[in-house]
Amino acid sequence: MAFSAPFRLLAMTANPDPPGGVPTCSLSGLAAGLRLSLPVLPGMIAFGLAVGVTAARKGFSFIDSMLMNVFVYAGMSQLVAMEVWPQPLDAAALAGLTLVCATVNARLLLMAASLQPWLGKLPPWQIYPTLHLLTDPGWLIAMRYRAEGGSDAGMFFSSSIVLFVVWVGAAGAGYLAGALVAEPNRFGIDLVMPIFFAAMLVPLWRGPKRATAWVVAGAVALLVHYIAGGWWFIVAGAVAGSVVGGFIDDTD
Repeated sequence: MAFSAPFRLLAMTANPDPPGGVPTCSLSGLAAGLRLSLPVLPGMIAFGLAVGVTAARKGFSFIDSMLMNVFVYAGMSQLVAMEVWPQPLDAAALAGLTLVCATVNARLLLMAASLQPWLGKLPPWQIYPTLHLLTDPGWLIAMRYRAEGGSDAGMFFSSSIVLFVVWVGAAGAGYLAGALVAEPNRFGIDLVMPIFFAAMLVPLWRGPKRATAWVVAGAVALLVHYIAGGWWFIVAGAVAGSVVGGFIDDTD
């Protein structure tokens, strides 16, 4: 029950009647993905810069930072991991770090599941590498495209690739700039993540009733942060919001 509500919230914007057969991939679809990704590029650039600056501030090498952005490619969990990176890195610390990062990225499981009615008939060698490039803005672009009747898989492929390339470039630039900036917080770098994800909530608005879960999650996260400290507020807020969302879904 706790996880049914977020899944339905994520999936409700998808087209419930996908076209039969394997989705096509055309030049027009690729062009549409490029066009639809343009409005979110400033946010991706700002977020990538923040991740790069944080990596430089935490003492990561440039190569380590770039490999993390290519193979992890999950900005929020990257920021969390760098902030709580334990010294020394023993088994207990690694387990805690893994739990926090897995909780942050759990939303990607639901996002990928919501794409299955559309892209599920594609061969695995096409869809699974592309799912590595799945991001919050990319998912929102795809869901809006589907809700408006689009079905060309090229849109998802091209928009995902564009966002990935821009992200890696911005993170690299942020690292180089961060190495030259002694106090990045003076430039508001620490505000990029909360502003970015607050903006991502706008397309998910479904009225004040469903927003109750967001309020509860935020309140619990703040309470746990001030009482316990650390990053456990992420786990607590996610669990509280999921439970409340489940009860709200059952009363609809």
